[in-house]
Amino acid sequence: MGKIHDIVRKSYTVVATEGCGCSASGCCAPAPRDNQTVSQDLGYSVAQLASLPGGANLGLGCGNPQAIASLKPGETVVDLGSGAGIDCFLAAEQVGATGYVIGVDMTAAMLERARANAVEGGYDNVEFRLGEIEHLPVADGTVDVIVSNCVVNLSPDKAAVYRDAFRVLRSGGRIALSDVIARAPIPEAMRADEELLSGCISGAETAEVVLELLTAAGFVDIRVEPKDGSAAFIKDWIPGEDLSAWVVSADIQAVKP
Repeated sequence: MGKIHDIVRKSYTVVATEGCGCSASGCCAPAPRDNQTVSQDLGYSVAQLASLPGGANLGLGCGNPQAIASLKPGETVVDLGSGAGIDCFLAAEQVGATGYVIGVDMTAAMLERARANAVEGGYDNVEFRLGEIEHLPVADGTVDVIVSNCVVNLSPDKAAVYRDAFRVLRSGGRIALSDVIARAPIPEAMRADEELLSGCISGAETAEVVLELLTAAGFVDIRVEPKDGSAAFIKDWIPGEDLSAWVVSADIQAVKP
C-alpha cells in the first residue's frame, strides 16, 4: 500500500507545484486547455468557479460532487483528497457559518496550497488536515456528509476507505462521491502502470465491486450511476491514449443507517 501512496503523492506534488499539463498529471487534461474550461466540462458552473480563490481550481476531477451532495446549512463535511480546496470552498459556502468543512489530503504541497487559498478567500469554517483517506484524521460519528472528486480510485485499499468513511459519519450521514469506475475488470498489465494509476485509470473498480465494498462497510441506499458523457474528457487524461473504453465517471451515493 505504501508504494502506491508514494506514486500518487509524487504525481500530485508535481500537479500542486506545476499545475496540469505535466507528465503523469493525474486526472487533468493536458495543456493547452485551461482549468476553467476543464472544470466546466466536469459540471461546475461559471458562478461556482468565479467564487473561488485564484489557486483553488487545478482542473482536476471527473465530476462535481456538489451536484449530488445536497449540502445544508450547519452540516459538517469531509472532503477526501481535497487537493487545492475547490470542493471544500464550495461546500463551505453551502453549509455557512454554522457548518464546518474538513479537507483531508496526504500530499503536503497540496495542503500548503489549499491553506493559502483558504487564507486568501477568508474561509473561517474550513480546515485542511494531513492524512490518508484509509485512516481519516477525524473523530468517530462527527460528520454529516463525505464528498470526494476522483480520489477513491487512487487508493490501494478501497474497502478501508469505505469502512473509515462509515466510522466518521453520524447515523443518517451520507457519502456523495464523483469517481471513476471500470467498464470491465482492468488487466493486470494496466494496473501495474504507474502513469495509469496516477491518471485515475488503473485503480478503478467495477460498479459491482464498489457496491460490494459499500455494502460490506455497512452502507445502505447505495447508488452507483455511470455518466456515459464522461468519455469526452477522460480521453484527454493520458496524452495520446484514449482510455475511455476502460473507465467511466460515476456518481456514488450511500447512507449510514
